[in-house]
Amino acid sequence: MPRRIEKIREAGVNELNAQQKELTEQIFRLRFQLTTGQAEALKRLREARKDLARVKTLLRAHELTAHPRAEKTSASARHTAAAIAARPARTSMRSHDPRKAK
Repeated sequence: MPRRIEKIREAGVNELNAQQKELTEQIFRLRFQLTTGQAEALKRLREARKDLARVKTLLRAHELTAHPRAEKTSASARHTAAAIAARPARTSMRSHDPRKAK
């Protein structure tokens, strides 16, 4: 297993993108095998999911090292947008209460 991690770490961004696509398709196929009752598919599915997580982590690390300033700005923009979306609406509930309708 340590060899596999080293191999993934040594891969370039293009190779990691290709590996991500391949692992996503493999997970899709393994899920179907699992529903048909093939027991060995469970172990391979777990390994494939972990490998996919490793690949995505390395891709994200490459992304952050390539553009450190842009990522911080977009992260703060996402945080601001999420805060605005989480605010309660500014409508008065009194006018919509059917018990107080005249």
